[in-house]
Amino acid sequence: MFTAIQILLLAFVIFAISRVYLRLKENGVGRGVDIIVYISLALLFYLVFRIYVMIEDLRHQITYIIREIALSGSSKIRKNHKKPKK
Repeated sequence: MFTAIQILLLAFVIFAISRVYLRLKENGVGRGVDIIVYISLALLFYLVFRIYVMIEDLRHQITYIIREIALSGSSKIRKNHKKPKK
């Protein structure tokens, strides 16, 4: 299943590729620098997306670790807590 950011990124990439194709078809890329700029922008958007994915993975890992620490800490408290004698 695609996330919202993936859908937006895919739409942008399709749009960018269509623009480049139309310019190439019309011989509209006059300078070699233009194609370098187009490729650089696509690469930057891809890298930002990869960083976003890495941050989300780290967030999930941190949540898991904190949950495990909290659960292990609560079990230690239960073991040390003695029931009052009647």
